[in-house]
This record gives sequence, structure tokens and C-alpha cells, in this order.
Amino acid sequence: MTTRPWLAALFVLAALTLAPRIPAQEAAPLDLSSFPRTELTVRPAQGAAQHFHVWVADTEQRSQQGLMFVRDLPESQGMVFPLTPPRVENMWMKNTYIELDMLFVDGKGKVTRIVERAHPLSLDTISSGSPVAAVVELKGGLAAKLGFKVGDAVSWAKPGG
Repeated sequence: MTTRPWLAALFVLAALTLAPRIPAQEAAPLDLSSFPRTELTVRPAQGAAQHFHVWVADTEQRSQQGLMFVRDLPESQGMVFPLTPPRVENMWMKNTYIELDMLFVDGKGKVTRIVERAHPLSLDTISSGSPVAAVVELKGGLAAKLGFKVGDAVSWAKPGG
């Protein structure tokens, strides 16, 4: 019996072509302790300024993860997503287990849109609707509780600067 190399190559090619595809595993989540932190202030038109200790999603990888996999968020904490240059930003709640309030902030530091109680695990697109310089995520229901409105001022210090 003679071996035909082309026949063996054909079998290997067929096996590779017909083998089930295994999707690439997503990268392990980043530890939130690796994110920079800063103080963020929301100054409502009515009422006292509110201060939050926030994580800063300042890289593509941090921005893509955001608050995914977080199971509890104290009212004093949140996350800011700085956007340079300002742009229309689209978010979702994939792998996010808690309700979030989203404040969309323009280049002048003014809230242009508030989305309250974004639904956990939803793949629906949440858009800023207009160019923004940042998105702030806080515990769901907090914007209403603290009386935040469109036009309120938001500021934070760049970490380490």
C-alpha cells in the first residue's frame, strides 16, 4: 500500500475546515483597584454640591469594561469616562449587574442628558444624543434622589495632576 501525501493533506484540511469553531475567550476583567481614582463634584442649580470618589476609565480597555461585573456600588462612588475629543457616546449595560444613572457631560462641564436606572444586563444602546466630553455613572436612582438636572455643573481633577 502506498501513502499519498496529497490525500493525507486533504484529510487534515477537511478536519480543520469542519471542526467546530471555539470562540476566543474574553480577557479577564480588570481589577477596579488598578483604575485611577479621583474626586468628582456635581453642583446642582438647587441644593448643595455632591462629592463622589470615582474610578477613571481613561484607557480603551478600562472604558470597555466600565462597571461591568460590579455587584454593589455605594452612593459615594461611581465612574467617569473622559472623552477626548468630545463625541456622541453610546453605552450599554452588558455584564453590568446593577442599575446605573448616567450623566452625559459636555465640554463646558454641564450635564446635557441624564439616563436614570439603566437596566442591568441590557444590550440596548444608550446614547448621549450630542457630543459630550464625559459620561458619569452613579448608583441607580441617585440622580433623582439628589435632584440632579440637565444644566448642572460637573467637575473632577485629572488623577495625578
